[in-house]
Amino acid sequence: MASDGSTPSTLVTGASGQDGSYLLEQLAGRGEVHGLCHSAEAAAALSVAFPGVSAHVGDLADSEGIRRLIFEIEPTHIFNFAGNTSVERSWTFPTETADVLGIGPVRILDAAWQLQERNGRAVRLLQASSAEIFGDTGVVPQSETTPRKPVTPYGAAKSFAHEMVGVYRARGMFASSAILYNHESPRRPHSFVARKISHEAARISLGLSDALVLGQMDVFRDWGYAPDYVDGMMRILGADEPGDFVVATGVAHSVRQFVDHAFAYVGIDDWSSYVSVDPALYRPADPKQLVGDPTRLRSLGWEPSVDFEQLVHLMVDADIRALQAAPSEG
Repeated sequence: MASDGSTPSTLVTGASGQDGSYLLEQLAGRGEVHGLCHSAEAAAALSVAFPGVSAHVGDLADSEGIRRLIFEIEPTHIFNFAGNTSVERSWTFPTETADVLGIGPVRILDAAWQLQERNGRAVRLLQASSAEIFGDTGVVPQSETTPRKPVTPYGAAKSFAHEMVGVYRARGMFASSAILYNHESPRRPHSFVARKISHEAARISLGLSDALVLGQMDVFRDWGYAPDYVDGMMRILGADEPGDFVVATGVAHSVRQFVDHAFAYVGIDDWSSYVSVDPALYRPADPKQLVGDPTRLRSLGWEPSVDFEQLVHLMVDADIRALQAAPSEG
């Protein structure tokens, strides 16, 4: 059912992912909420986890399906988190990445624009962009005006979507991009390096493992806490004017430093006998230093609540608790 014009109606794509789940928690009691998932199984799980959310199944590659859904539910706010968030996977499936992460957001933008024109009521849209759009720009830190030079299929697709948000904004739509730097939580899949490190450090501390295999350890990333970044995105969509906003802490740490902190937290100061590097895990291209300048976002009253060390600790703690609750699954 469409909203009646006085009650906000929010569509969250990628609702079953890390950011989507945290956002749905924040949207509880804030009007009508719809979550778009890629599979029927994910939609069913979403309905159980969030009974007040209307779950839908859809694909960003399906132009007509996206248009039909947006016209049916008539959202006043759209958060687009959909699509694979793995940079590594984009090298294996570059055309799929271009279609879903590059063209997919344009399908949403166009449907939202058509809805706005039909109803005469503004639709606010936030696109989850990525620091990968900067690639090896050579500028540190990066801001909203830093030249984009993506070096991965993921970054290139996100860069195109980022550009198209600006096109629709110039057309008169409230369309904003949140340029997201690495943001982690216990809800991250194990395929992401931060979660891989926290999980394996936890397993090693409990005697369930004796090895952690990583790729490049000397790249620097700006790591933050996912709920903080969701708060930032809500502020961006609620701002007086649309625009591009870097969502970052402004502080970079290397993968090696993440390992240092995780192992030290479980009482292992010398982790060299546990950790090895496999060149097969190196990416074809990997920006050396991605660190953002969040000055513009801070003008909206945003500040991160969790620093790097706290982030590592809370992730390791969560993995230890989960392993202790189900030791046979460790």
